[in-house]
Amino acid sequence: MGDHPRLARQPHRPDQPLHRGTQRTGPVVPDLSVEVEDVDTVYAQVVASGAEVVRELRDEEWGVRRFFVRDPNGRVVNVLTHRPR
Repeated sequence: MGDHPRLARQPHRPDQPLHRGTQRTGPVVPDLSVEVEDVDTVYAQVVASGAEVVRELRDEEWGVRRFFVRDPNGRVVNVLTHRPR
């Protein structure tokens, strides 16, 4: 989960708490996490824009699909969606 803020817009997911820690689940600890409706579409848009993808799109064993991208200020953003249960 990492030591970073997480933004989510899914009130139907009260089981998804916000965590702070130092657990590392990718090549870097992201500065920010953003939950989106369709991560595959956002990933395609990011790749098409030429932005630096830090971690390729993949499914994680804990039920999210995500990728990391570096923003124009050098911050790493974790972009994710929850897979259906």
